[in-house]
Amino acid sequence: MPLTLIATALGIISNLSEKIQIGKLSKFLKSSITWFLGLVITIFVSILSLEGTLTSNVDGLTAKGIKTTASTLIPVVGKALGDSVDMVLGSTAILKNSIGVVGMFIIIGICILPIIKLSILTITYHFAGAICEPIADKKIVSLFEQMGGTFKVLLGIMFFVAVLLIIGLAMCIKISNNTMMYR
Repeated sequence: MPLTLIATALGIISNLSEKIQIGKLSKFLKSSITWFLGLVITIFVSILSLEGTLTSNVDGLTAKGIKTTASTLIPVVGKALGDSVDMVLGSTAILKNSIGVVGMFIIIGICILPIIKLSILTITYHFAGAICEPIADKKIVSLFEQMGGTFKVLLGIMFFVAVLLIIGLAMCIKISNNTMMYR
């Protein structure tokens, strides 16, 4: 966010001043932000995939170990207790899945309003630049385009955050499903 604001300020200064021309630096910063977001989401998904796979293996082994231990070490009710551990683990997986689905709808509901607002602002600034082009100075048109580009970057950041939240929640749901597969 701070880099986006700095890039916007540099772009505005470049558009309003004839002596200071730093528009290319502003474009470079916006491009860097986009590349950085792509790199971070790639690393995030990679780490979550590895962690989910490893965690589900350990959880599956732990569940089998608890079931076997309860069945063999407790003399009279061990078998029943082992079966009840299996049922408790199945119930927790169902709860995790239902909470996860509701969580995804909540995340989408929270993120959709800012995404719509940023989309409208982006379209408005680009439309204002297109309408003003025949009648206004090139600096004003360029300023509108600069602001539209800034809102486009902010929209990308908002999509990025929403996708990270949804992927994180989906990986948590996947981890619980993989645990149930290993029983």
